[in-house]
Amino acid sequence: MGVFVKLIDLILFFFFLVIAVAAPLIDAQTCLPLSLFPDFLINLKQWYAHQYDDYLIIEKPHFFVGIVWLELFFQWPLSLLNLYAILASKSWFNTTCLIYGASVLTSMVAILAELTGSGKASDNLLMMYSPFLGLGVLCILRGLIPSSSKSSGPRPKSSRIPALARKKKA
Repeated sequence: MGVFVKLIDLILFFFFLVIAVAAPLIDAQTCLPLSLFPDFLINLKQWYAHQYDDYLIIEKPHFFVGIVWLELFFQWPLSLLNLYAILASKSWFNTTCLIYGASVLTSMVAILAELTGSGKASDNLLMMYSPFLGLGVLCILRGLIPSSSKSSGPRPKSSRIPALARKKKA
C-alpha cells in the first residue's frame, strides 16, 4: 500500500505544481485586469482559448468567473499547502487534500455540465478539462486513506500522561 500511496502523491504533486503556477499567471486573467500581466502570458492564454475553441475563456460567463475567483482564493492556497505537506510529510495532508478535492470536484462538475449541455464544446476542449475532474476524485480518495503510524513501539516517556493527571482507581 505504501508504494501505491507514494505514486498517488507523486501524481498529486505534479498537479499541485501546475496549479500553483497556472492559477495566478493564467487563470487569474479571467477576472483581473489584463494590465497586471505581461504580454507573453496574455498571448499564451489567447492562443490556448482559440486553439481549443474554449468559449468559457472567450465569453467569460458569470458562473465561470465565479469559479475562477474560488480557485484563486480557496483552491490555489490549498494547492500550495498540499505541495508543502507532500514535501514535508505533514500529518494534516489528508485533511487539506480532501477539502481541495471536494472543492475541485464540485467546480469541475459545474464546468463539465456546462460544456456538455451547451453543445459548444469540442472533444479537445472536454479532454482539456476532464483531467481536473480526475484530480478532484484522486484528491478525495487520497484524503480518505488513513495515515499510517510510523512507530508501533511504546510511546516516549515525554509523551506519557504525567502521574498527577491520571485518575486514581478507587
